[in-house]
Amino acid sequence: MSLSALTDPSQAPELKDLELLLGPSLEHWNRVVELISAAHPPVSEVWNFGGEKYGWILRLKRRERVILYMIPQDDGFLVALVLGERACQAAESLPLPESVRTLIDEAPRYAEGRGFRMPVEGDEDVAAVVLLAAAKMSR
Repeated sequence: MSLSALTDPSQAPELKDLELLLGPSLEHWNRVVELISAAHPPVSEVWNFGGEKYGWILRLKRRERVILYMIPQDDGFLVALVLGERACQAAESLPLPESVRTLIDEAPRYAEGRGFRMPVEGDEDVAAVVLLAAAKMSR
């Protein structure tokens, strides 16, 4: 089973695909894109098909640097982030939900940082994503 619910490799997703798939979560999806784009311009939205295992994933990029990944799922979505150690240290002082702190603490450590995925289910999650992206981009 694919991480993303969008799995047809022949065609990049369109807005109508997201509307059908995400339902009410589309509002949070759009809010993440809007806030990240406003905070870190210029931001490009790049769809990437990662094969059968991952499906279609939206990358929000500033120039060549990936800010975050957005993974559409049935009736919701995940945001994936990779934070370097300095950004992880900065995140310790941010007003984040305990569930997000746990994700960061338990994330495997790689040379490029700690990678984790978090569900975005409400305004609190959207705010956490924006704070984490700011910590990442300031480092």
